[in-house]
Amino acid sequence: MKRREFITLIGGATAAWPLAARAQQAAMPVVGWLGARSPGESESVVDAFRQGLNETGYEEGHNLLVAYRWADGRYDRLPGLAAELVRHQVAVIAATGGDAATLAAKAATSTIPIIFAGGTDPVSAGIVASLTRPDQNVTGVSLLIGLLGAKQVELLHELVPKAALIGALFNPNNPNAERGAKDVQAAAGIIGQKVVILHASSEREIDIAFASLVQQQAGGILIYPDGFFTGRRDQLVELAARHKIPAIYPWRDYALAGGLMSYGTSIREAFRWAGTYVGKVLKGAKPADLPVIQPSKFEVVINMKTARALNLSVPTSLLLRADEVIE
Repeated sequence: MKRREFITLIGGATAAWPLAARAQQAAMPVVGWLGARSPGESESVVDAFRQGLNETGYEEGHNLLVAYRWADGRYDRLPGLAAELVRHQVAVIAATGGDAATLAAKAATSTIPIIFAGGTDPVSAGIVASLTRPDQNVTGVSLLIGLLGAKQVELLHELVPKAALIGALFNPNNPNAERGAKDVQAAAGIIGQKVVILHASSEREIDIAFASLVQQQAGGILIYPDGFFTGRRDQLVELAARHKIPAIYPWRDYALAGGLMSYGTSIREAFRWAGTYVGKVLKGAKPADLPVIQPSKFEVVINMKTARALNLSVPTSLLLRADEVIE
């Protein structure tokens, strides 16, 4: 499916519901999609989510409807969107794009099952009481975002060991930003790497952050996992290329889009798992009986075309550890 066709499909589904839902609700359940990201860059994860649904016997438009609600990186919109889904009495809410979406859904309902995909430690975030026996109506898939920042620092330092300064970009509206910044600073301190913390919650602020890096002659930047940043993936990759700043990103999609390197869990796999959990709940399973899934594999992806454009020599030791090398 082409991207434009996908956007049209998602937009049409959103516009048509709840009218279509009311007409067919007696025949098929409605799943509410509460997304912190935007539809234009979410084709891959929505496809993975549908795959998970299919594995449990559900097919969107055939025996299931999905009501899509997108915050487009604006976390302040999530509570209102969650409340809207609750008012329409969806059967399950799929909270995607980080802890902000899950917390908004949890604040909106204590009865409708919530399956989340994304975020850091759901216990410390107050989302579930236990990973093995989630409490009440919430369970899902954690992307272990809290483990990414420190490793990103290490990999970027290995890639550009002579960089006197690197930047770390955070969205201050992300609930995990403050903790993530502390983790990055601690990891940088251990290896003697100087790091500057940058913040951006708009496209203009992203531009300003990169301009600041250029002014400070930074030798690299890491992009912390964030739904807003994912929606501005092309902007981030283009700015890094324009200013010739080596960058490490959290997800493989960035490297596929031309980013230098990514490190993180498989986001497609996480959304597929979330789809299977939604299917299981629709078949009668209780969220409290479904343990939170924690991915065990982290993948390193290196874009060699981008490395050559930056006149960057990638260490052999790093190439050997890479799960994927894009030529």
